[in-house]
Amino acid sequence: MFKITVQPNQIFEAALENGQLQLNKQPLNWDIQFLSAHACHILKDNQSYNAEILQADYVKKEFVIKINGTIYQLKAQDDLDLLLEKLGMSNGATAKIKEIKAPMPGLVLDIRVVPGQTVQKGDVLLILEAMKMENAIKSAADGVVKQVKAVKGQSVEKNQLMIVFE
Repeated sequence: MFKITVQPNQIFEAALENGQLQLNKQPLNWDIQFLSAHACHILKDNQSYNAEILQADYVKKEFVIKINGTIYQLKAQDDLDLLLEKLGMSNGATAKIKEIKAPMPGLVLDIRVVPGQTVQKGDVLLILEAMKMENAIKSAADGVVKQVKAVKGQSVEKNQLMIVFE
Protein backbone atom coordinates (compact mmCIF):
# COMPACT_ATOMS: atom_id res chain seq x y z
CA MET A 1 0.00 0.00 0.00
CA PHE A 2 1.17 3.50 -0.83
CA LYS A 3 -0.08 6.85 0.37
CA ILE A 4 0.40 9.31 -2.49
CA THR A 5 0.30 13.04 -1.83
CA VAL A 6 -0.25 15.30 -4.83
CA GLN A 7 0.61 18.97 -4.33
CA PRO A 8 -1.33 20.82 -3.06
CA ASN A 9 -2.37 18.28 -0.45
CA GLN A 10 -4.56 15.84 -2.34
CA ILE A 11 -4.06 12.43 -0.77
CA PHE A 12 -4.70 9.06 -2.42
CA GLU A 13 -4.20 5.49 -1.26
CA ALA A 14 -2.91 3.10 -3.92
CA ALA A 15 -2.65 -0.67 -3.47
CA LEU A 16 -2.38 -3.81 -5.53
CA GLU A 17 -5.11 -6.32 -4.57
CA ASN A 18 -5.26 -9.67 -6.38
CA GLY A 19 -3.35 -8.22 -9.32
CA GLN A 20 -5.78 -5.27 -9.62
CA LEU A 21 -4.60 -1.71 -8.96
CA GLN A 22 -6.89 0.05 -6.50
CA LEU A 23 -7.12 3.75 -5.79
CA ASN A 24 -8.83 4.72 -2.53
CA LYS A 25 -10.01 1.10 -2.17
CA GLN A 26 -11.81 1.18 -5.53
CA PRO A 27 -10.62 -0.80 -8.58
CA LEU A 28 -8.88 1.48 -11.04
CA ASN A 29 -10.37 0.62 -14.42
CA TRP A 30 -8.20 2.15 -17.07
CA ASP A 31 -6.48 1.36 -20.30
CA ILE A 32 -2.84 2.37 -20.35
CA GLN A 33 -0.47 2.36 -23.32
CA PHE A 34 3.21 3.05 -22.63
CA LEU A 35 4.73 5.29 -25.28
CA SER A 36 8.23 5.26 -23.81
CA ALA A 37 9.98 4.52 -20.51
CA HIS A 38 8.63 7.76 -19.04
CA ALA A 39 5.46 8.57 -21.02
CA CYS A 40 2.09 6.92 -21.49
CA HIS A 41 -1.42 7.45 -22.77
CA ILE A 42 -4.33 6.60 -20.44
CA LEU A 43 -8.04 6.09 -21.13
CA LYS A 44 -10.26 6.27 -18.04
CA ASP A 45 -14.02 6.86 -17.93
CA ASN A 46 -14.03 7.76 -21.64
CA GLN A 47 -11.44 10.50 -21.09
CA SER A 48 -7.98 10.62 -22.61
CA TYR A 49 -4.85 11.56 -20.64
CA ASN A 50 -1.24 11.98 -21.73
CA ALA A 51 1.14 11.44 -18.80
CA GLU A 52 4.89 11.95 -18.58
CA ILE A 53 7.41 11.62 -15.74
CA LEU A 54 9.54 14.77 -15.75
CA GLN A 55 11.67 14.12 -12.64
CA ALA A 56 12.08 11.13 -10.36
CA ASP A 57 13.86 10.92 -7.01
CA TYR A 58 13.59 7.26 -6.05
CA VAL A 59 15.37 7.70 -2.71
CA LYS A 60 12.92 10.32 -1.44
CA LYS A 61 10.03 8.81 -3.47
CA GLU A 62 9.25 12.19 -5.00
CA PHE A 63 8.18 12.68 -8.60
CA VAL A 64 7.21 15.48 -10.95
CA ILE A 65 4.72 14.43 -13.60
CA LYS A 66 2.85 16.19 -16.38
CA ILE A 67 -0.71 15.15 -17.23
CA ASN A 68 -2.35 16.84 -20.21
CA GLY A 69 0.01 19.80 -19.84
CA THR A 70 -0.48 20.30 -16.08
CA ILE A 71 2.50 19.63 -13.82
CA TYR A 72 2.02 17.81 -10.50
CA GLN A 73 4.42 17.03 -7.68
CA LEU A 74 3.92 13.61 -6.05
CA LYS A 75 5.32 12.09 -2.89
CA ALA A 76 4.77 8.40 -2.19
CA GLN A 77 4.97 6.79 1.24
CA ASP A 78 5.03 3.01 1.69
CA ASP A 79 3.95 1.07 4.80
CA LEU A 80 7.32 1.62 6.52
CA ASP A 81 7.25 5.38 5.86
CA LEU A 82 3.71 5.56 7.26
CA LEU A 83 4.66 3.58 10.37
CA LEU A 84 7.66 5.83 11.05
CA GLU A 85 5.46 8.89 10.57
CA LYS A 86 2.86 7.46 12.97
CA LEU A 87 5.58 6.88 15.57
CA GLY A 88 6.76 10.47 15.18
CA MET A 89 9.90 9.60 13.28
CA SER A 90 10.90 10.11 9.70
CA ASN A 91 13.48 8.36 7.57
CA GLY A 92 15.41 11.60 7.09
CA ALA A 93 15.53 12.38 10.80
CA THR A 94 16.83 8.95 11.77
CA ALA A 95 18.97 8.13 8.75
CA LYS A 96 22.74 8.17 8.91
CA ILE A 97 24.10 8.11 5.42
CA LYS A 98 26.82 5.54 4.75
CA GLU A 99 26.75 5.04 1.01
CA ILE A 100 24.84 5.78 -2.16
CA LYS A 101 24.10 2.95 -4.56
CA ALA A 102 22.60 3.22 -8.01
CA PRO A 103 18.79 2.94 -7.71
CA MET A 104 18.65 1.60 -11.30
CA PRO A 105 20.99 0.86 -14.20
CA GLY A 106 22.12 4.00 -15.97
CA LEU A 107 24.85 6.34 -17.15
CA VAL A 108 26.60 8.78 -14.80
CA LEU A 109 26.21 12.18 -16.51
CA ASP A 110 27.65 14.41 -13.80
CA ILE A 111 29.26 14.12 -10.36
CA ARG A 112 28.73 17.13 -8.10
CA VAL A 113 30.72 16.13 -5.00
CA VAL A 114 34.36 15.42 -4.13
CA PRO A 115 35.95 13.50 -1.24
CA GLY A 116 35.99 15.56 1.96
CA GLN A 117 32.97 17.63 0.93
CA THR A 118 30.21 18.11 3.51
CA VAL A 119 26.71 17.61 2.10
CA GLN A 120 23.29 18.43 3.47
CA LYS A 121 20.15 16.33 3.17
CA GLY A 122 18.68 17.00 -0.27
CA ASP A 123 21.93 18.12 -1.94
CA VAL A 124 22.37 16.73 -5.45
CA LEU A 125 25.31 14.30 -5.43
CA LEU A 126 25.25 13.16 -9.04
CA ILE A 127 23.08 12.95 -12.13
CA LEU A 128 22.18 9.50 -13.43
CA GLU A 129 20.59 9.02 -16.83
CA ALA A 130 18.24 6.05 -16.91
CA MET A 131 15.60 5.21 -19.50
CA LYS A 132 16.40 8.47 -21.35
CA MET A 133 15.60 10.48 -18.22
CA GLU A 134 17.97 12.50 -16.04
CA ASN A 135 17.64 11.61 -12.34
CA ALA A 136 19.16 13.80 -9.63
CA ILE A 137 20.56 11.48 -6.95
CA LYS A 138 20.29 13.42 -3.69
CA SER A 139 21.70 12.91 -0.24
CA ALA A 140 19.19 11.31 2.15
CA ALA A 141 20.94 12.87 5.17
CA ASP A 142 23.77 15.18 6.18
CA GLY A 143 27.24 13.69 5.82
CA VAL A 144 30.83 13.98 4.59
CA VAL A 145 31.89 12.35 1.33
CA LYS A 146 34.69 9.84 1.92
CA GLN A 147 35.07 8.37 -1.55
CA VAL A 148 33.48 8.79 -4.99
CA LYS A 149 33.44 5.41 -6.74
CA ALA A 150 31.39 6.49 -9.77
CA VAL A 151 33.08 7.99 -12.81
CA LYS A 152 31.50 10.54 -15.13
CA GLY A 153 30.48 8.78 -18.35
CA GLN A 154 30.48 5.36 -16.65
CA SER A 155 27.56 2.95 -16.92
CA VAL A 156 26.39 1.59 -13.57
CA GLU A 157 24.23 -1.36 -12.64
CA LYS A 158 21.41 -1.32 -10.09
CA ASN A 159 22.79 -1.34 -6.50
CA GLN A 160 26.33 -0.54 -7.69
CA LEU A 161 28.21 1.48 -5.05
CA MET A 162 28.70 5.06 -6.26
CA ILE A 163 29.55 7.20 -3.19
CA VAL A 164 30.88 6.29 0.30
CA PHE A 165 30.45 8.58 3.33
CA GLU A 166 32.55 8.90 6.52
